[in-house]
Amino acid sequence: MLTKYLDTEHITAIREVNAAVINISGRQRMLSQRIALLALKLLTISSSDKRKAIEQEIKELATLMEHSHNGLIGGNPALKLASNLSPEIAEIYFEPPFNLDRKIRSFVDAVRCLVEIEPEKLHPENRYLQYILEQADRHLLEALDRVVSQYQSEQEEQDLLISHYQHKLYQKSCQAAEKARSRTQELERAIETLKQTQLQLIQAEKMSSLGQLVAGIAHEINNPISFIHGNINYADRYIRDLLAVLSLYQQNYPDPSSEIQDFLEEIEFEFVAADLPKILQSMQLGTSRIRDIVVSLRNFSRLDEANMKEVNIHDGIDSTLLILQHRLKSADSQFKIEIIKEYNCSNLVECHAGLLNQVFMNILSNSIDALEQHKEIFIKENRTPHIIIHTALKEGDRLQIRIEDNGPGIAETTQKKLFEPFFTTKPVGKGTGLGLSISHQIIVERHQGTLQCYSQLGEGTTFTIELPDLRKKKSTQTEFRTQNSKIVFEAKNMGDMTEAIAIV
Repeated sequence: MLTKYLDTEHITAIREVNAAVINISGRQRMLSQRIALLALKLLTISSSDKRKAIEQEIKELATLMEHSHNGLIGGNPALKLASNLSPEIAEIYFEPPFNLDRKIRSFVDAVRCLVEIEPEKLHPENRYLQYILEQADRHLLEALDRVVSQYQSEQEEQDLLISHYQHKLYQKSCQAAEKARSRTQELERAIETLKQTQLQLIQAEKMSSLGQLVAGIAHEINNPISFIHGNINYADRYIRDLLAVLSLYQQNYPDPSSEIQDFLEEIEFEFVAADLPKILQSMQLGTSRIRDIVVSLRNFSRLDEANMKEVNIHDGIDSTLLILQHRLKSADSQFKIEIIKEYNCSNLVECHAGLLNQVFMNILSNSIDALEQHKEIFIKENRTPHIIIHTALKEGDRLQIRIEDNGPGIAETTQKKLFEPFFTTKPVGKGTGLGLSISHQIIVERHQGTLQCYSQLGEGTTFTIELPDLRKKKSTQTEFRTQNSKIVFEAKNMGDMTEAIAIV
């Protein structure tokens, strides 16, 4: 089954199709909400020109909704939509309890019938209007959410197959590299090509891990933030318009009927009018929070910083913790992982910040996994799981970072294999076995530091990172070259030194 992923272009095409399917199926939700809002607005519009404009917009949205739906179930090359529905997707579209195909077509038909009704005959109890509002509020949304969830599940399965194949490919390339070392000079050039392939695979693994983290956060906030982002401007405008209309009514008809007056008092109209802007303001704060998360993601990855740079190491740790925030507390609130920060180093550290953040991510993720596996024990014993992050400046200007948890610990036999490529204690599909291996290479080979693990069963685990003062090391090397000006460093030796701090 993996042979169909041999072509890199095919892999890219599959992922583009998956992204297009999820994007368009998710857009159907926004379209239904937008149509429902415009349909309600028709009740309050007296101007024929404005009404025609709204009716035209409703028709266009209904056409777009129908066109997107036809593309999802029948295929549309222009939208990068394939026609090969899985049995599970087809069941959601064409069989009860969801019958999504029938619901969307009935919804579109009701929308088109609604805009054909004469203005004087349109009233709140109109059956087409009631049907549109009911579907947009509940039944149609449930079906749309179900099909989007299924599309995402199938995409994750495909990504797992691709990752499995890339894992196999990496193993084969390592075996080929071993054989190539014993061959002639002509084959040595092939070894260099294989090394480049390995670098690309590891880099792809790193980016894949980052993508999974982003996806984890997006999964938690996808539906609410999509609704806020897509409708906040419209909601603000509509609410202001409605309040303005009501204000005009109050000015021109200062003595409403007793029935209206009683209803206004019943719903506490003045409070509602004052509270609505506050609700919108809270929605705006929510979108600002999302922007803060995006900034933290950028600080974590630092994809635009390829060279060594002086940074505050605590910023990288804090950004990583923010990304992992959703994993520190369980849904039932009975299990919460406490983070204890013991920051004792204020010095800037010269390092590859993005790579170092990747190390923090791998170690902290493993600690969280270990604590979560013993969740029931912590709850039963009424103990609080915690992770202690300690930083300090040691003798010789070496920075030490210690990450300690009070989890179940690691057996001695397992500790010996922790930094081996592809070694993992997690179930199949839960881990690649590359995280700690790559972390060890980043610390030891790229930063000339050390990464060690100390653990005993039942007493938790501690990972200790030590980084040298690379600025001082550079200064020593410069002084050595000045005092020994007659010594000529060959280009090959300089190349080896550069290669020694590269990521493998």
